[in-house]
Amino acid sequence: MIRTRFAPSPTGFLHIGGARTALFSWAYARRHGGSFILRIEDTDLARSTPEGVQAILDGMNWLGLTHDEGPFYQTQRMARYREVIAEMLAAGTAYHCYMAPEELDRLRDEQRAQGLKPRYNGAWRPEAGKALPTPPAGVAPVIRFRNPTDGVVAWDDLVKGRIEIANAELDDLVIARADGTPTYNFCVVVDDRDMDITHVIRGDDHVNNTPRQINILRALGVHEPLYAHLSMILGDDGQKLSKRHGAVSVMQYDDQGYLPEAVLNYLARLGWSHGDDEVFSMQQFCEWFDLDHITPSAAQFNTEKLNWLNAHYLKRAEPVRLAELVQPRLEARGVTVNATPTLGAIIALHRERVANLNELADAAAPFYADVQPQAELLAKHLTSESLPALADFIAGLPDVDWEAAAIGALIKESVARHGLKMPKLAMPLRVLLTGREQTPSVDALIATFPRETVLKRLALAG
Repeated sequence: MIRTRFAPSPTGFLHIGGARTALFSWAYARRHGGSFILRIEDTDLARSTPEGVQAILDGMNWLGLTHDEGPFYQTQRMARYREVIAEMLAAGTAYHCYMAPEELDRLRDEQRAQGLKPRYNGAWRPEAGKALPTPPAGVAPVIRFRNPTDGVVAWDDLVKGRIEIANAELDDLVIARADGTPTYNFCVVVDDRDMDITHVIRGDDHVNNTPRQINILRALGVHEPLYAHLSMILGDDGQKLSKRHGAVSVMQYDDQGYLPEAVLNYLARLGWSHGDDEVFSMQQFCEWFDLDHITPSAAQFNTEKLNWLNAHYLKRAEPVRLAELVQPRLEARGVTVNATPTLGAIIALHRERVANLNELADAAAPFYADVQPQAELLAKHLTSESLPALADFIAGLPDVDWEAAAIGALIKESVARHGLKMPKLAMPLRVLLTGREQTPSVDALIATFPRETVLKRLALAG
């Protein structure tokens, strides 16, 4: 059975590249009826935080990428790692190294000065016929993996194709620090083995870790999983995606008013394609997804396309659901949502014109909060030419049927009597009611407000 995993380090937030990795791993498991495992790689005690863990869980939950097993925490598996290390020491595939850190630093400096690749020289590596130094008193050793010295380690990467690394390029990796804590690459190997991971889908910044991990797996007598390394994501400017590009945390996209289905749909197309299909549900994505159509070249983020997708999903979302998402945004602005008009009615009026939930909240606010139009807008639109038509229109409001068609007819009658074009009356109405020049159709806008609110706001024209 297919078993994939997403294994982030809780040293910050769930960034957009990690979210894409999680999505691809999740979708591959769903496509094949397998299991998706969430593993928190928190062995970096100095940088891992509870807040970082929660940020990952919040991001996964917001995206709806539910895991089948876990979350598993590496810090809760220390006894297991030590057990495997003891087995490797006994088998001779790992050994104690007493080289002090400062000695290793000097060695690397000398190698760099000679134009050599800096690496551990195997001083404490056991070899047939080799006499090892006497362990220095009071020095706690690290434990190193006894990496093969000849041949190559190779794998057929499911995205990048055949990759081969000469073992001579790899020195003996530290798998346990002097204080006994195991290191990242070793914990990953034990976890992948114990959890029966069949496919490792991750970023290509891990390519250099892969040959080391494969060699450790082989030393443990197990076959390695299949690997698929995803290329990096570039920002809109073609540079590596980073904080300076703006929102790279998944939850920042929530803050900025994006719908999770839009973000997921967009991430699915970052480096993967299914013909010319751009818009699809996650159910459809899981039915289509494979590793054959992931491009090995870098994917470039396109904020304009994400905005287009988000607007698409806003237009098709249920108004009731959108109201549930918009109301907290209004409350955060200090706006109290009243029973009339309903938030759903306001959303139905505006959602064709906005790109995100925050814009929806901005559009809804004037229906519930007092509006103070800018003096410049009032001066621009409440002119001697428009004021008589506006007064004529206001006079008819108390008796008009409160629906868009009747209000629209009243507007047309008012401008016709004064020989004006529609904008000469529509623009003052927009500004007085919302403080804005751009709104949906003015008759539908007015009909959405309570009659008494409209009369009160238009009285400002007098």
